[in-house]
Amino acid sequence: MKPGKQRGVAAVELALIIGPMLILVFGITELGRALYQYNALVKATRGAVRYLAQQDLANLSAGDRGVVYDRTKALAVCGALACGSKQPLAPGLSTSKVSLCDYLTCAATHKSVLTGQGSVDLVSVTIGGSDVQAFRFTSLMPWVVPDVSFSAIKTTMASRYN
Repeated sequence: MKPGKQRGVAAVELALIIGPMLILVFGITELGRALYQYNALVKATRGAVRYLAQQDLANLSAGDRGVVYDRTKALAVCGALACGSKQPLAPGLSTSKVSLCDYLTCAATHKSVLTGQGSVDLVSVTIGGSDVQAFRFTSLMPWVVPDVSFSAIKTTMASRYN
């Protein structure tokens, strides 16, 4: 076979393979972005519930307790005690999507919960809820990976003060 007859075969093969390869790379990238945002929200609820668990809520005035709740929600939304000019960790996330439950506000489920070693008081931070999505991941390439709605993200911890 003459060498001239094989000219351009590599370009044709590349043209056939480049489309599926780009779709695969973009899909992996988008799924990585979605998991990154979800993981950021999980870590934010952990930090927020850790902060709330360190507070002696029963011995605070109602006003001081409100400040603690506001700071806890800010930790869950933007990763700081006060959001100010900070961006939320996920697009569309706001303090209205964060709910708190502690041994004072949810006594039926969080006060004196029995364990194998006695009882503990619990605190919980939830992003989203039963009727509200935790957040909606908006894909940059919906033709590769569609938008994803994550359900509530909840973290519960024992309170330091019983």
